[in-house]
Amino acid sequence: MTESYNANTSSTPTVTDRIDGVCITTQANVYFDGKCVSHNFTMPDGTKKSVGVVLSSTLTFGTRAPETMECVGGSCEYKLAGTDQWVSQGLGDRFSVPGNSKFDIRVAQAYHYICHYA
Repeated sequence: MTESYNANTSSTPTVTDRIDGVCITTQANVYFDGKCVSHNFTMPDGTKKSVGVVLSSTLTFGTRAPETMECVGGSCEYKLAGTDQWVSQGLGDRFSVPGNSKFDIRVAQAYHYICHYA
């Protein structure tokens, strides 16, 4: 089964604004003293993802598996491990992070995301 979503048609970028038919974990994942809060969910095909928000801050996240971060609201800048370049990301943009790696994220206002685990 493929991911079921409804794209927001009121703006130019394609943005996932709703995901149907999922099993959500109601216990929140709270990181960095509440600067990042997310919820895990499982798609009907067993694929695991999370949806969350990062509040104004600069944080460093580690990955176990490869991840793709999809911006569904707000914006951020990110820097992958081994690079010195900050890259801007906005509504509808995605960036990928290898497994067993790290990335820095810099947020001025709330950044809403879906994390797709590989």
